[in-house]
Amino acid sequence: MEEQRSHGSGGGPPWAHGEPPRWLTGEPGRSASRLPWPSTILLGAVVMIGSTIAARGQMDERAPLDLFARLLLFLAVAVLLLRHRHPVVAAFGSSVAAMIYLVAGYPYGPVFLAVAVGCFSAVVSGHRRAAWSAVGMVWLGHVLVAHWLYRWLPPAGDHAARWGQELGIAAWVVAVVAAAEFVRVRREQWADRRAEREAAEQRRADEERLRMARELHDVLAHSISVINVQSSVGLALLDSDPEQARAALTTIKAASKEALGEVRQVLDTLRTPGDAPRAPAPGLDRLPELVEQAASTGLTVTFETDGERPSVPPGADLAAFRIVQEALTNVVRHSGSRTARVRIAYGPGRIGLRIDDDGPATGDDAGGSGNGLAGMRERAAGLGGTIEAGPRADGGFRVRAELPLPPGSSGAPEQKEETP
Repeated sequence: MEEQRSHGSGGGPPWAHGEPPRWLTGEPGRSASRLPWPSTILLGAVVMIGSTIAARGQMDERAPLDLFARLLLFLAVAVLLLRHRHPVVAAFGSSVAAMIYLVAGYPYGPVFLAVAVGCFSAVVSGHRRAAWSAVGMVWLGHVLVAHWLYRWLPPAGDHAARWGQELGIAAWVVAVVAAAEFVRVRREQWADRRAEREAAEQRRADEERLRMARELHDVLAHSISVINVQSSVGLALLDSDPEQARAALTTIKAASKEALGEVRQVLDTLRTPGDAPRAPAPGLDRLPELVEQAASTGLTVTFETDGERPSVPPGADLAAFRIVQEALTNVVRHSGSRTARVRIAYGPGRIGLRIDDDGPATGDDAGGSGNGLAGMRERAAGLGGTIEAGPRADGGFRVRAELPLPPGSSGAPEQKEETP
């Protein structure tokens, strides 16, 4: 399935989309658990046929290919089936088989190709020292056999090789090692990029979970506070004033319905990432509803604006709404005051929020237990803004926030209004 997604989206090779093929990156997949049969069989055919052709041109100089020579060629290639699982074994196995082949005096030929593939795989998989040792062993063994040990080794009447031949072999070794090092470096680069992408995706997922948790906290804290206050009123007036108790139960029903709707919206986004929300996120245009909910708990809220309202980005609009919501929730839960004042000031490139209540606190948690205030600070900081919250000198509690707006924001003037 993963291969279908990666290739099916663009209709071209993986490199066309910035992704290298899996065989080059070493990325795990179905082929990682298999032996490389097709490529090894193809290499074996090249080595066998190539060695036969090479032997015809060296009939007077080297020993003829016999059954033992064919067996050595077969072993040099067959061990490469292990080059993905055991690259060191493959590198040394092919090198040892090639060394015995050379010591026996058989013709030069594609047997060195098997050594190159084995050492290449070892370097790419990170076993550089083993690969260099294996290829160095082959080169050093060739030097010893071609220049000193040839007198005592087959074929009979052999003579020393030209030293210029060693330059060609050395160039071949350097080319193999350089190509392998290049692929290894590219593998590491792609692995680093893949790790960076995965880390970035994880950070985005964590940030999204944190955002949803904050949304759920704000929605539930406000709505449950309203429900708690109204349920207390309903219980107190159930016998003496049934109509007022009915009004409290109606408020509880409306608050719980709204909370369920917002929670469902957040959870729908969580279940189906990337889907558009079914309802727009709340913003400053819903403050009258928020004030009305607070009024239903017995809290009188004075709401006013100052300045011309610009076009507020959705993120800042939601943050401003949640900050006011949390501040009013804290007044309902933690303040003995039954009045609060909300002031929104629109200025050049900024929104100023101020929420005041006259107190006093109804317990040790003046202004809230700390989680709500921390959430407000995180929202403001996430937009590059600031927030201050604390007791006032003349009593009560104040929350003040400054949220920046992008340059060039403009809009229509806002009218001041007061809601009891």
